[in-house]
Amino acid sequence: MSGTSLDGLDIVDALFEKTDTRWTYRILHASTYPYTREWQQKLTFKESWLATEILELDVEYGLYLAQLCQKFLTDFQINPSSLNIIASHGHTLFHQPEKGYTYQIGNGPQLHSRLNITTIGNFRTQDVALGGQGAPLVPIGDQYLFPQYDACLNLGGFANISFEKNGSRMAYDICPLNYVLNSEAQKLGLDYDDQGNIARQNEVDTELLEKLSQISFYSQSPPKSLGAEWVQSEFLPLVAKAKLPPEVLLSTYTCHMARQIAETVKVNGLKNILVTGGGAFNTFLLESISESSGIQLTIPEAQLINFKEALIFAFMGVLKLRGENNVLSSVTGASGDHCSGIIYG
Repeated sequence: MSGTSLDGLDIVDALFEKTDTRWTYRILHASTYPYTREWQQKLTFKESWLATEILELDVEYGLYLAQLCQKFLTDFQINPSSLNIIASHGHTLFHQPEKGYTYQIGNGPQLHSRLNITTIGNFRTQDVALGGQGAPLVPIGDQYLFPQYDACLNLGGFANISFEKNGSRMAYDICPLNYVLNSEAQKLGLDYDDQGNIARQNEVDTELLEKLSQISFYSQSPPKSLGAEWVQSEFLPLVAKAKLPPEVLLSTYTCHMARQIAETVKVNGLKNILVTGGGAFNTFLLESISESSGIQLTIPEAQLINFKEALIFAFMGVLKLRGENNVLSSVTGASGDHCSGIIYG
């Protein structure tokens, strides 16, 4: 799994079993391979790409994924013949479902040909073709693997939530998160705002906070999803006009995000909430969400925080291999539940 926060590639070796009553999982091995600065620059969203640049990057990134998967197998002394599949999300370059497209690089044929393991990828495009958002996809795993929680809150590049409502799974993106927080921290020479300490120590700009809260996306009904393009066109122009230092932006962003998340929690009457993703280590953000919502959040062990998303894409691959639905139309808005992904090999 590679997310918009561009911190690195998450790889898990997971085992799934199905009983009469439910699915269970075990994470056997897991590791994050941080992106080099060069790869961070290559994967950073640009307003425009040449078609040849995209094609070349797709192949290059597919080979890079194969190299890191091979390193993972070597690091943990895993026999490739013991694996059924590789399920690869790839990395999203474009996501504009309202225009009928979403695009992830990470060439599946290259990955399969280098490792000679059945590879499943391209999980999002079929949903968009069926009229859906192509996101979020993780709720299928929330439903089957984590049914004991009222909701699953992912604090990654974007914040999104998944929960049961009137007998159906609901899920949607709430607001940008680490995608913009990390960008400001990097202006200070840091990879991220450790535990939200910089945000904690600075003042919130109330004028910008109010303008951000009025962005039309927040009042839209789900299904809905966010992408880098939206941040560039709707979010950052408001920030640019404010002309504030990174420290103040970190504080203001964190307050804004906490309020948007808390409002989502309260509106839907959610209580028992599992929190994962890199933002689960942002102590100040978590405190702000709890303070605004009145809800105590459940923070699991670090392994699940870091690797839940990769775990669920592995699970989606298992469902694809079994020919079972792995995308929920109640979440994405597609014309029906479906079995998404392309099998190579």
